[in-house]
Amino acid sequence: MSGWAAGAALYRCEVRHVRTHLERHSLRHRTYMWLVDIDDMPTVPWPLSLLAGFARSDQLAAEPQGLRAGLDAYLADEGVDLDGGRVLLLTHARVAGYVFNPLSVYWCHDPQGRLVCVAAEVHNTYGGRHRYLLRPDADGRLRADKAFYVSPFLPVDGEYTLRLPEPGRLLDITVRLDLDGTHALTATVKGTRLRAGTATLLRESLRKPLSTLAVSLAIRWHGVRLLLKGLPRHPRPIPRKATRDSHHRTGSRS
Repeated sequence: MSGWAAGAALYRCEVRHVRTHLERHSLRHRTYMWLVDIDDMPTVPWPLSLLAGFARSDQLAAEPQGLRAGLDAYLADEGVDLDGGRVLLLTHARVAGYVFNPLSVYWCHDPQGRLVCVAAEVHNTYGGRHRYLLRPDADGRLRADKAFYVSPFLPVDGEYTLRLPEPGRLLDITVRLDLDGTHALTATVKGTRLRAGTATLLRESLRKPLSTLAVSLAIRWHGVRLLLKGLPRHPRPIPRKATRDSHHRTGSRS
């Protein structure tokens, strides 16, 4: 493995969304994502850095002291102390200076390697970001009330049920939104782990050129299709004054 990629992994992914609220609509998109240790982020050499870059500003918790300090401060506000435990982050890297992360996931461990909590960070196409701190309920499921505007075709309402097992050989994520007692939307991200390094990055970049821009454009294209189908739109809430870290607190629920 190339030295710059030590401790990181790439996942060749397929993203699927199935919407059943008011109008059935589905989309499928292929991309690739990175799994990185936030204390050992890849430093990609030039010119490969055009294909994979990592910046503090790409993540909501990042502060001048670094991503780890920002995440620890966020977790401390929630009463969580990892005591230096490992944190793995699933995310897109910058490609040609551009990045869009619909969903980034942090798996947060204690010093013994036990999973303490999961943080799911959602970005919308309007430049907004929001984090959900997740802990398993009595049935081992992760739940959170929806509290962030993502799509103009769905209200800021309902409840998420998430399946976020820590990636190994396979990546298998499911996010379901329940609205008015019915399944409104189900999103899945399934992927296969690849050996991170120069050859893999070049191959995946050729397979999915400008991958993060493609994700953003695909979301907008499907938004146009929903608009043409005549779905009602929900107005975007007026943004509140920015704080250091906008987040939503969730706890164990039975």
